Amino acid sequence: MDQEFALKARNAAGEYFKQGFNCAEAVLKAYLDLLPGNFGPEVARFASVFGGGMGRSGCSCGALTGSELVLAMLTGRDSIDEKLDNIYSLAGMLHDRFDEKFGSTCCRVLNPGGDFESKDHLRRCLKITGGAAMILAEFLQEQNLVGETA
Repeated sequence: MDQEFALKARNAAGEYFKQGFNCAEAVLKAYLDLLPGNFGPEVARFASVFGGGMGRSGCSCGALTGSELVLAMLTGRDSIDEKLDNIYSLAGMLHDRFDEKFGSTCCRVLNPGGDFESKDHLRRCLKITGGAAMILAEFLQEQNLVGETA
């Protein structure tokens, strides 16, 4: 496995988060940079609503949903004739790996208190955002969805 790719993903997502992008945007933007191809930078807009666990509701962690968006970009279907079994299986495995690493997939559990602007919250989210990007890089490589030197 190419650990350098995982570190680049972690660092890029962290930098985007520090610039002010939310967790989901940061992960997605990092991968738009690392996996250039058919997707333009405007795709990052899709992630804007997921920050704070879906519009600050505290539900699904935005770093995870941003990661799942990247996975969908690489494996999602283009037609109803394509079965969903594989993408659902991959999404479930990625979800479970995130949960194992961080102990929850719920934003309000990962970041108690609800103050999305506090230093503690930003510090925790930075760690989670970078960690999610790294988990995704490792997962994509293990599943042969990106090359060793992506």
